[in-house]
Amino acid sequence: MKQEIRISDHFTYSRLLRFVMPAIAMMIFTSIYGVVDGFFVSNFVGKTPFAALNLVMPFIMILGGFGFVFGTGGSALVAKTLGEGKKELANRYFTMILIAATGTGVVLSVLGILFIRPIAVWMGASEEMLKDCVIYGRVTIFFTTSFILQNVFQSFLITAEKPHLGFLATLAAGATNMILDGLFIAVFHWGLAGAALATGLGQVVGAVIPIGYFVKDQHARLRLVHTGLERRPILLTVTNGASEFVNNISMSLVGMLFNIQLMKFAGENGVAAYGVLMYVQFVFAAVFIGFSIGSAPIISFHYGAGNHSELNNMLKKSSVLMVISGVAMTALAVVFAGPVAGIFVGYDPELLTMTEHAFRLFALAFVFMGMGIFSSSLFTALNNGLVSAVISFLRTLVFQVFCILALPLVLGIDGIWLSSVIAEALALAVSMGFLVANRKRYHYL
Repeated sequence: MKQEIRISDHFTYSRLLRFVMPAIAMMIFTSIYGVVDGFFVSNFVGKTPFAALNLVMPFIMILGGFGFVFGTGGSALVAKTLGEGKKELANRYFTMILIAATGTGVVLSVLGILFIRPIAVWMGASEEMLKDCVIYGRVTIFFTTSFILQNVFQSFLITAEKPHLGFLATLAAGATNMILDGLFIAVFHWGLAGAALATGLGQVVGAVIPIGYFVKDQHARLRLVHTGLERRPILLTVTNGASEFVNNISMSLVGMLFNIQLMKFAGENGVAAYGVLMYVQFVFAAVFIGFSIGSAPIISFHYGAGNHSELNNMLKKSSVLMVISGVAMTALAVVFAGPVAGIFVGYDPELLTMTEHAFRLFALAFVFMGMGIFSSSLFTALNNGLVSAVISFLRTLVFQVFCILALPLVLGIDGIWLSSVIAEALALAVSMGFLVANRKRYHYL
């Protein structure tokens, strides 16, 4: 039997990959079962309900994004505290963060249910779509607390040195969602309400499994304890995890801008082609995000322990893995552009040609993407939420918006496909600048 890996260990490439692999698998699986949700609604409920689901989904994801705020920011604080040798204080912080996340979820559920109708109208819902938006939104938002806790536990189970349990919880949540989608939509014909209920119950499963572990296992690396709430650790958690929230909002805004520009330059075919690119990007980016989530508690622990040599080791090995992964993903995307595009839009030769061409240009972004995502996560792990948020804000919003608006003026529609490439390259340059500028403060170089 392989020895259990601790976040306090020295990490070789093999040990690091073994430790982060469950988090990578967890993120890939999450991105895939999100696509399955859309498949059932589109094929069994109809085009208008599918459009309504997609319209309100960014708002629902923003609410769930608070889970990543508490999860990434909180696990960085807790892992650092463990590295300082203060286990009881780490358990108190852990408990406080879960209480704060739960309370936030309850408040957001109430507000979301009350205001989903005007929000849907503001987001552009037509009269035909509005009822579907409200039905799907209210049922899904009812489960916001579970959604937030599921996201919180993704990070804390890694800090507790149980990344495999995090993956199993996500697997169980996704399987529940998929099975209930089929049952509620295809068999019971509950429509959008069934889709929303399946999603919510899946999130409940994803939250309950980790809670059961932390409550029952008294020998866990982290455990729930009796404690009151303190302002300072909650404030540190929220400010440090802010970059994840920025990333969530930015992705939604940039997606809307992509569609506006593509309608202008290529019409519906352009929007359809972009949809295919996004499905692939979700899966490929999940590798980088999963690695970053999986490695962050290790970095936080060694930062708290003052182990500069191990910080240096983690930065070097992570950088090498991000570069190799990015090049490999770009190569795969270029080689398989035709077959992948054919799966989604093979029924339309003109659209297939456009999607295949767009795919090959867009794929170059993966070369730069990994280090941008990892750098932002690194500074979150080092409890420097400001630098992390700046990198994330520039990478996911500022550079993307600039490139989407500017490049098409020079390159036409190819400028839209290349906008993510240039934006990721600019973000990488900024990330390298921050890494060099902070090297003496954190001693990772």
